[in-house]
Amino acid sequence: EVQLVESGGGLVQPGWSLRLSCAASGFTFSQQDMNWVRQAPGKGLEWISTIGSGGGNPVYADSVKGRFTISRDNARNTLSLQMTSLKTEDTGVYYCATGLFPVSGDTWSAGTSRGQGTQVTVSS
Repeated sequence: EVQLVESGGGLVQPGWSLRLSCAASGFTFSQQDMNWVRQAPGKGLEWISTIGSGGGNPVYADSVKGRFTISRDNARNTLSLQMTSLKTEDTGVYYCATGLFPVSGDTWSAGTSRGQGTQVTVSS
């Protein structure tokens, strides 16, 4: 059974940094592209970043490019998201998710596995 457990969320002020982690189990993590997806209050899902199975080719949404960095440790089955220069509009629930194109429109794509999410609140 695929399990993804996100952690590291919290309440921070604008301009601060935060690091999210996702512990994966139940599948061959090193063979799976991975993503971070978020959902702001009252809005649909927003894809924010993907990293290839080997750790290469990270891509980012324009809204986070230059501020967020995705990484992975295949030896520890862990996905991370380093977030810097946080803005109030970064507030939301952050999910790690498997595969390419985890979001279709503003909903989950069929077959995507994801965790329960971790809440990030950016507020002064």
